[in-house]
Amino acid sequence: MGDVFTMKMHNDEMGDYEMRNYVVEYDLNKRIAWEPELSAVSRTEFVVHIGNRAGYRWGYELESDGPHATVVTEIFDCTQAPEWLRVAIDDGNRWLPGMTATLERLDELCRQKP
Repeated sequence: MGDVFTMKMHNDEMGDYEMRNYVVEYDLNKRIAWEPELSAVSRTEFVVHIGNRAGYRWGYELESDGPHATVVTEIFDCTQAPEWLRVAIDDGNRWLPGMTATLERLDELCRQKP
């Protein structure tokens, strides 16, 4: 709790940007969640949003599924975000394809033998 990590990101709408993420929930081997804040942008029209946490959270829940397996659930919670943002992202449904791809990639990486 309280740690901060930064991710460099890109999408077609925003171009290159950076998110500073504040860890707001942490339960060892069970859950981690963070609140992102835009910290850098490549497109000037998004500069006004730098420093805004926007009221949403990302996270992962982990559940043991035997001695060598874990079920990972990715979470996006925008219930505290402003209405304009919830509408723009369809209450988080906009992120479902990306979340699915992330979990599939995680599964692929975890299945690789060293």
